[in-house]
Amino acid sequence: MSDRHVPVPYVHTQHAEGFGTVGIRPLDAEGDADVVHGWVREERAAFWGMNGLTRDQVTEIYAHMAGLATHHAYLVELDGTPVGLLQTYDPAADRVGEVYEVESGDIGVHVLLAPAGARGARPGWSAALMQVFATYVLLALDRRRVVVDPDVRNEKAVARFLRQGFEAGPPVTLPEIDLPDVYLPEKKAQLAFLRRELLFP
Repeated sequence: MSDRHVPVPYVHTQHAEGFGTVGIRPLDAEGDADVVHGWVREERAAFWGMNGLTRDQVTEIYAHMAGLATHHAYLVELDGTPVGLLQTYDPAADRVGEVYEVESGDIGVHVLLAPAGARGARPGWSAALMQVFATYVLLALDRRRVVVDPDVRNEKAVARFLRQGFEAGPPVTLPEIDLPDVYLPEKKAQLAFLRRELLFP
């Protein structure tokens, strides 16, 4: 059971036509740990890189992230039910910034969708949610371009971004990171970019 006493307020809410109201709020590392750990330990989330981690390890990672000014994690809810995890980051302060030319106004995004049972397997849901994410990062956060770096083997994620209007960049190798609070192995990634004027002319 969560020991959160005060609900974390939404930083963005938006109606998703045919689905309901999507709310985005800062992740509570401890209070949301059961939900997030349940998602990341599933085989379907293998490319998220947390399959073998314990609940406490997942909590520690997001508690560390909460102390950063450049990386942020959000829980996404549909009418109050958790349906996804959104992470944003400053590419200039991330390993992805070592493999492409960062532009002013860039923002990096990682997306993990909840299992279908959490929202019902309704056609169009992923696209609707991606539209909400794009609205939040490009308009609410006033950024000019989104960059994503899914694993090249994660064909579903790559296809989802391309359907949403992202332009494929080059495949790249993201370097290994080994710090006291986080370890990220080398990753073969497919870069893709979405400029604000393309989605919001």
